[in-house]
Formats: sequence, C-alpha cells, structure tokens
Amino acid sequence: MEKTVLYQFLTEVPQAAAIWSGLLVLAMTVLTVLVARPERDRTEDDPGGDPARPSERDLAAAEAADLRRYAEEVAVAATRAAETARRRRAEWVAAHTDLERAWAAYDAAETAARRFAGAGALPTPRTPRTPAEYAARERYLHRAATAAHWRGDLTLAQLGDVFGHRNGWDPRRHPVEQEVRLARFVRDERLADYRAAGERERSAWRDAELAAEAARALAAEAYAAAARLRTARVPAARAVTTATARPATARWRPARAG
Repeated sequence: MEKTVLYQFLTEVPQAAAIWSGLLVLAMTVLTVLVARPERDRTEDDPGGDPARPSERDLAAAEAADLRRYAEEVAVAATRAAETARRRRAEWVAAHTDLERAWAAYDAAETAARRFAGAGALPTPRTPRTPAEYAARERYLHRAATAAHWRGDLTLAQLGDVFGHRNGWDPRRHPVEQEVRLARFVRDERLADYRAAGERERSAWRDAELAAEAARALAAEAYAAAARLRTARVPAARAVTTATARPATARWRPARAG
C-alpha cells in the first residue's frame, strides 16, 4: 500500500509541475504582449479616439447648437421687447395728447371763472322773495346746468346733483350766485382732470422709458449673440477640415505598468 501511494506521488507531482509550468509560460506570454502592445498617440480631434470621450468636432457642433439656440431665443425676445416699446410709446403719445386737451379745458374754465373774480365784492341784486321768483331761479339753474352738461362740463351724475339740489346746489340763490358757483365748479373739475391726466402721462412716460431700455438691452444682446454665433462657425469648420485632412498617426510605446 505504501508503495502504491509513493508511486502515485512520484508520477503525479511531475505532471502537476508540468501543468503549472505551462500556465506560468502562458501568463508570461500574455504579460509580454500587453506590455509591448501598440498604443496610438491620438489627438483630441482624431475621430478614432476613445468612444466615450467626445471629439473636438462634436464639442464644436454642440457649442454651435447652443449658441444658435440662444441667439434665436434672444432675437425673439428682442422682437417682442421692441413691439412692447412701440406700444408703450403710442400709449404715452395718447396720454400726452389727453394731457394737452385737459390743460386746454382747464385754461378755458379758468378764464371763464376769472370773469367772476370780483363778483364777491358786489352786493347780490335784490329781487322780491316770491314763489314765482324762486321758481324762476330754479329754472335758470336747471337751464344753466343742462347747457353745461351738453358742453361736457358736467357729467350726468353731477347734473343729477343739480336737479336733486344736492352737494350745495341751492335753487333759491340768485342767478348771479348760481353762475359764479357753476363756473368755479367747472374750473375745479377741469383742474382735477388735468392733474389726473398729468399723472397718467407721467406713468405712461415711465413705462415707455423702461420698455425702451429693455428693448435696447435685448437688441444689443441679440446682436452680440449673433456675432458670437458667426465667429464660432469658422473655428468649428476649420477643426472639422483639419480633423478630416490629417491622418491618424500611431507610434509604438510600452504601456506604463500600474
């Protein structure tokens, strides 16, 4: 039994040693091939480079696409801003026209009221205090207020106040007093209209200025974006031409272990 075990040991150990020697030779051969493999020295614009790494052509195309998209977006925004600026300018022109009309109306009302500047110093004419006299005064007030309404000096609501004897409209006053009060009332209303028109005109002017400034800024940015797009196309085309014309060169060098 001992001779059989010794015989198997003596016959199998050299066989195992031969197998391990073959594996060692194979491993050394593979290591030699890996160490001495050809390695190409590729540049960034070589289309045969690492597939996971974008080439210069791809980077230039992506950058040009981004610039083109940005330029188009800014151009659209600049166009809309210019339209808004024109609309705001038209609104300001209309507000300025309304302001001039309001001033003309106030100036006319002020001139009419100025005629009664000395009326307060004169005594009120004496008339008999009879029902007929009061009825005549009331008819005069109504006629004067109606005429002022048709001229545009009184609104329909204000005319209703006159006929309803509200807000200080007293039909028992003398026609001279009624005329003075009506002229001053119209002047004060025209002054309020002028001030309101002035505020609207100033607001419209501010809006027009802001819109114009925004339009100028976007127009400048759109021009700059278009210029950047034009300059970016030339280097991209040159890079593509160079990458196509220049062949890929390779040189053998041992790979660095580790």
